[in-house]
Amino acid sequence: MTLTAIDPGSALVVIDLQKGIVSALDAPAVTDAVEHAARLATEFRRHRLPVVLVNVTGRAPGRTDGGRSARRTAALPTGWADLMDELDVQPTDHLITKRRRSAFHDTGLDTLLRDLGVTQIVLAGISTGSGVESTARAASDHGYHVVLATDAMTDPDAEAHRHSVERVFPKIGETATAAEVVDMIEATR
Repeated sequence: MTLTAIDPGSALVVIDLQKGIVSALDAPAVTDAVEHAARLATEFRRHRLPVVLVNVTGRAPGRTDGGRSARRTAALPTGWADLMDELDVQPTDHLITKRRRSAFHDTGLDTLLRDLGVTQIVLAGISTGSGVESTARAASDHGYHVVLATDAMTDPDAEAHRHSVERVFPKIGETATAAEVVDMIEATR
């Protein structure tokens, strides 16, 4: 479903646009996703809407990530979890660190959003078929109106991105480009 409204209680949630992940990917789609997410962050701030920037610093314990146990135990390089400079982190932004795919799992994100009066989240980030999709599903389960800014996200696997955007996201919420979200904010605020 395409974007129909921006709630007065809307927040931007950006998933895993951090140096260690982005630098490991070499694709024009990554540059575009970062650029569009940064534009969304700028516009949400300009309209005094909350911006939540999420990074990841770990994985689920145990054998839940088949074949990744060696990477799970290795220390992350310095700066790996730092957010991309393009996001221009501001003192008013809310920073969440997650250790699972979903930004809702064991992070306090739901409490933060409810305390801020948020009813709708606009999602952007990496990876479309993992962190973004997991967070979108959890947001829907928590009762938020979910908007997925499809050009402000990407996945190292183009097929996983396409599948999430075309098959999964229409069942979870509304989809739009970053420009469509910005236009809707401008028209309603």
